[in-house]
Amino acid sequence: MAYSLYFHIPFCTHRCAYCDFNTYAGQERLIPAYVEALCNEVRCVVASWPGRLPVHTIFFGGGTPSLLTPSQFEHILQTVRDHFDLSNQSDLETSLEANPGTVTLDSLRGLRRAGLNRISFGVQSFHPGELRQLERIHDPFDVLNAVSWVRLAGFENLNLDLIYGLPEQSLARWQANVKHAVELAPQHLSLYALTIEQGTPYGRWAAHGLVPLPDPDLAADMYEWASEYLEGRGYEQYEISNWARPGYRCRHNLQYWRNQPYLGFGAGAHGCANCTRISDVLRIKTYIDRLNPDSPFPDYLIPDYLFPLSPATVTQTRLTPFVEMQETMMLGLRLTQEGVSTDAFHQRFGQDLMAVFGKEINELVGLGLLEQTPSPTGTCARKGRGVGVRVRLTRRGRLLGNQVFMRFVGD
Repeated sequence: MAYSLYFHIPFCTHRCAYCDFNTYAGQERLIPAYVEALCNEVRCVVASWPGRLPVHTIFFGGGTPSLLTPSQFEHILQTVRDHFDLSNQSDLETSLEANPGTVTLDSLRGLRRAGLNRISFGVQSFHPGELRQLERIHDPFDVLNAVSWVRLAGFENLNLDLIYGLPEQSLARWQANVKHAVELAPQHLSLYALTIEQGTPYGRWAAHGLVPLPDPDLAADMYEWASEYLEGRGYEQYEISNWARPGYRCRHNLQYWRNQPYLGFGAGAHGCANCTRISDVLRIKTYIDRLNPDSPFPDYLIPDYLFPLSPATVTQTRLTPFVEMQETMMLGLRLTQEGVSTDAFHQRFGQDLMAVFGKEINELVGLGLLEQTPSPTGTCARKGRGVGVRVRLTRRGRLLGNQVFMRFVGD
């Protein structure tokens, strides 16, 4: 099975008020050393793993990965090529998250030459007031320029992120944001509801009544309108928060939602493969120090966990088969068309989906949150076990997805 690689770039020029990711502002001086540490982590991981793992997607997330130079990305990608099996280059998806205010035509051309082929811009809004409220460093004109430059640089796969449910955001303003995004003809759109997280400025403001909490009913109206609008303009909703033109689904994120193996590199990065979940140390300087070639390999790392490890690893959790089944349900049900099939579940776990989770599925079907659709061409039919079934969210279930997912958590 092909793997996916995730590289976390935790640098930002300014940390946005709503962000709770592992990001740091004002530490750009550490970028060169951090790039070397990433490359050293790749070398450490492959040294602890037999053979060259096949890779079909690479994703640079953050933070603001576009703060790195094209030559730094070229160095990282060359290290990946040297140590992983990227033989199917024509099918390789290489994505970069970017802030529209941090790119130029020259930098995007350099990124394309370095081997990146998919750009994801964190637009969030086209309204100047909303951008100021979110403490974004770009303005709407930066977005227009960045999208134009992406095309001139030769990128044919572009995603735009938008956020809805902002304090005092009206339905009309949200509709204008979506329409502006569609006018730019991206191949992919990701729409996320604002979540107020503890420990962020937004969380503190909300706790003191300085900003209103998101209106869940209005946010639901925004979501439903966007879904219908985008569907009418040729975008298929393939995941709760993601829409794509035909042929442009994000294959890296599909790896997560299908609960397939991926390796994470960088400060705070996570990976999951071979029934093991790992995470790296959070702090940038600590990460760099641990990846110094002269640093000893920590004694607490257990090599027989059959997972590629590095000196930056701080946690490793062995997953039981039942936990893997639970996570396969929680992640797979995010896929609005694909869902979770009895065929794929039996092929992976050797057990019948309804025998394991039939009680939960039947209850959720009765509540109108899940539906079962036939899959007559699957392995169940071929092996004489009857017609396969695909379990997926209903349209109502998409609005209450978290309640559905929680039914598959626990003992």
